[in-house]
Amino acid sequence: MKLVIDTNIIISAILRDSLTRKILLSPYFDLYTPDHAMSELKKHSDFLAKKTDLDKETIEQIIALIMDSIIIIPSSTFEKYLPIAMDEMKDIDENDSPFIALSLSFLNDGIWSNDRHLQKQKLVRAWTTSEMLMELQNPRKP
Repeated sequence: MKLVIDTNIIISAILRDSLTRKILLSPYFDLYTPDHAMSELKKHSDFLAKKTDLDKETIEQIIALIMDSIIIIPSSTFEKYLPIAMDEMKDIDENDSPFIALSLSFLNDGIWSNDRHLQKQKLVRAWTTSEMLMELQNPRKP
């Protein structure tokens, strides 16, 4: 199953060794994220260190471990889809437009995100972690 992964899922996996992290590290999923997700993670690194009581070096190691399971796609690959995504997200949250644009740029199964506002857009399917768990427990046949 191919999915674009939202930064909130990555952050959730960094914060604790949780179900989200186990799903994220599962070989059943091929996960992709736009390159700007890395700058979002760096922007939140102080928050992550404070929230977890871990030092920045340990947080960076966890980020590296998690990002080994995710393919980072440069924005030049999906930039022609950004206007469509931005138009869809203009009244929702334009900051999530790169995730929509990336998903539109290749054949995949949608976006994994727990952001409720991504559920409001109509261009691609948005999967919650609960739905991901159900998919992992009952995988679709190819």
